[in-house]
Amino acid sequence: MKKVYVAMSADLIHHGHLNVIETARNLGEVIVGLHTDEVISEYWRNPFLDYEERKKIIENIKGVSKVIPQDTLDQVPNLLRERPDYVVHGDDWKEGLQKNLRDRVINTLAEWQGELIEIKYTEGVSISKLDNAISQLGTTPQVRMKKLRKLLSTKGYARIMEAHNGLTGLIVEKTKIEQNGKIKEFDGMWISSLCDSTAKGKPDIELVDLTSRLNTINDILEVTTKPIILDGDTGGKIEHFIYTVKTLERLGVSAIIIEDKVGLKKNSLFGTDVAQSQDSIAHFCEKIQAGKKARVTNDFMIIARIESLILNAGMEDAIDRAKAYIEAGADGIMIHSKHKDGSEILEFCSLYKGLDKKVPLVVVPTSYAHISERELKDAGASIIIYANHLIRSAYPAMMKTAKSILEHERALETNEYCMPIKEILTLIPGGK
Repeated sequence: MKKVYVAMSADLIHHGHLNVIETARNLGEVIVGLHTDEVISEYWRNPFLDYEERKKIIENIKGVSKVIPQDTLDQVPNLLRERPDYVVHGDDWKEGLQKNLRDRVINTLAEWQGELIEIKYTEGVSISKLDNAISQLGTTPQVRMKKLRKLLSTKGYARIMEAHNGLTGLIVEKTKIEQNGKIKEFDGMWISSLCDSTAKGKPDIELVDLTSRLNTINDILEVTTKPIILDGDTGGKIEHFIYTVKTLERLGVSAIIIEDKVGLKKNSLFGTDVAQSQDSIAHFCEKIQAGKKARVTNDFMIIARIESLILNAGMEDAIDRAKAYIEAGADGIMIHSKHKDGSEILEFCSLYKGLDKKVPLVVVPTSYAHISERELKDAGASIIIYANHLIRSAYPAMMKTAKSILEHERALETNEYCMPIKEILTLIPGGK
């Protein structure tokens, strides 16, 4: 019997997939090369279903003989192992980003006189439209909360952008670009105490209480589906932190990051220019342990933020605290630095790699903005947070608009800073 190879992701099954499999079935024994979670995450988005779930579905489609993992977008490694007589694929890859992959398939099949069979692309089916439709349906707290851990286990890292209201949440949710054959987007949202306070016109001194911050969280939860990490400042008193954990977990927030400082909270980027005190290791470990005990599930993450480099306590102290916090049960470690060259961060990452026991490492490249994501990932970072960039970019534009109106006593000159009114009326789904 002839051997037929079909590569697919099969995260959202539609009749186009069935058309391909039916064509393949009529040619011989069908082997499906199923993209792994890592491939889907790297090139498109985090899959809705994991590999084993998708494999079970495909195995139960009539005509499929075998399902094997395809751990690259390129089919060639699997083709060399299986040496199929035919490869079946839609004809939508003759041009564009996948043309090179198509050429490689044709050249490889030629080594044993194999043949590429292309069927007409199924009209009316758009994965992006299906994605948007699912997004419109929303999500549940349990599903959203699990997404961050799932993302870290499949993709290996997460790119997080700050959001401080529903509109910025939508920007993080929907912004995508296509680059080098991959779809790039943000993996989740960071609700920063600095940005939340600033948006409310208040100083970043832990003045905005939990109830007010929950209003911001709810505004974002209502219009997005991606995971949320909350900036929890110091976490407050241990007795209060327990209730914060319970509340956030119930809402579907994926993680909270708390910093090991005590007393009146001041923004870390002030460093030692203002009075700031670091918590004792023992007391902060007690806070982590109390939060862990308060959880109902293992999906909610408590991440410990180390302020040793901010407060000039030294690298050794930072590493000692990382070890202690991990032993106390921290689900992640965040290391912070205000040095612009980034050398402290890279040194910490190097030392952290040598620890016997590690958890995901979080970095926030605000001061050391010149260091690329690739460099940070190679250094060992698992979560990269762009902590305040949307509010920082919005403020100058709004100031320009306000000053222009005062100067010209009309709004005409502000048009270059403003989106057309028609666009803003239709920006939000359902607004038209």
